[in-house]
Parts: sequence; C-alpha cells; structure tokens
Amino acid sequence: MGNNSFFSIESPLYKFMSRLTDIIKLNFLWLLCSIPVVTMGASTVAAFSITLKMVEDEEGYVARKFFHEFKENLKKGSVIGIIQCIAMYAIYLDFQLAGAVEGSSTMFTVIGVIASFLAFMHLVYAYALLARYENTIINTMRNSHSICIRYFKKTIGLFLVLVLEFVVFLWNFSTLFLAILIGPACVIYTISGFARPLFRIIETDNEERAAQSQDDDEEENNDNSPEVVPGDEEH
Repeated sequence: MGNNSFFSIESPLYKFMSRLTDIIKLNFLWLLCSIPVVTMGASTVAAFSITLKMVEDEEGYVARKFFHEFKENLKKGSVIGIIQCIAMYAIYLDFQLAGAVEGSSTMFTVIGVIASFLAFMHLVYAYALLARYENTIINTMRNSHSICIRYFKKTIGLFLVLVLEFVVFLWNFSTLFLAILIGPACVIYTISGFARPLFRIIETDNEERAAQSQDDDEEENNDNSPEVVPGDEEH
C-alpha cells in the first residue's frame, strides 16, 4: 500500500515529475517560438501566462494555452522584447567601452551598472504583468519599476535566486545541458513564483481602495442628494 501511495497521482514524486514535464514542454515551446529573435518577447509573455498559473496549480494543457497567448500577445510582447534586446545590447557596448577606453573605464562601468539596475527594475516584472493585465507597454514597465520599489526586499531576494540559478546552469558542461533543457522556463517560473503573490496583494489593495472610494461616494451622495436617481448605478 505504501508503494501504491508513493506512485499515486497525489504523491510528491508524481507531482514533481508532472511539473518537471510541463517545464520541459514549456521550455521547448519557448525556444521554438523564440527562434525568430523578434518574437522572443511574445514567447516570453506566453510562457509567463503558463507559469503564473503553475504557481497556483491552475495550469491545463501547456501547448494549447501557450500558442493562444503567443498569438494574443504577439504585438506587445514582440515590442517589449525588442526594447529589452536594445537595452541589453547598449549595456553590453557600455561595458565593452569600459574595457577599451583608457582613463574612462570607471565612468563607463558606473554607467553600465546603473543602466543594468534600471533595466532590471523596469523589465523583471513586465512580462508577468503583460501576461496577466491589459495595459500599454510604457505603463507596464512603469508598474514593474513601482513594484520593485514597493517590494524592494522581495525583489532583491528574486535577484539573488536568479543569480544562483545562472551560476548553477553555467557551472559546467552537464549543467549547461540542463540550462538548455529547462533554463529559460525555470527562470520564468521563478519570477512568476515571486510575482504572483505580489500581484495578489496589489489586487486586494486595489479592491479595498475601490470599495472604500465607493463607500465615500455613497456617503457624499447621501449627504448632498437625499433622493437616489435610478439608472446611476455602475454596472
């Protein structure tokens, strides 16, 4: 009976293997749809739409959901992906100049570090935000920055976990193979694991704020207009 429960669909081993299989599938789909570099952003948004549900144990068919979200977010996802590529290339060039220009290496290094920090803050939650909410790209990046500021300690924790993952994946040839197999999906899943609880807190705060605002409006209407006009209720 112990062996049966060990291999049952409710066992930790089964759940782990099922999740690992989904991660491998998702990673393959991400790589496939990122082959044209211009669509890498859309592929990333689609992957986040899956992993945000994974952390809530709500995911269904990975491939079907992925391709649906990829199609829905093709334009915005591709644009933010191009923005990220441009930012990363600019930062890369800055560090190249730091090593090539004599007498100004410190200045270029400082600029590169600051630019990397700002790019991380504006982009780390941006794909997850696009996957969950309808918004403009500019506002999405601003919201990512705002979340980083508001939950700075948690974001630092996320940064350290991501650094650890990169170190592990690039440790040797064997781990490099593992990085190809699950690396991008694992990173996306990690960010989703940090982002989803923060989104839940923000959503709850917004709901409470909206309810409070509605109560205040009702009190003001009751004070100023004792007669309620039919048809003015919000749908």
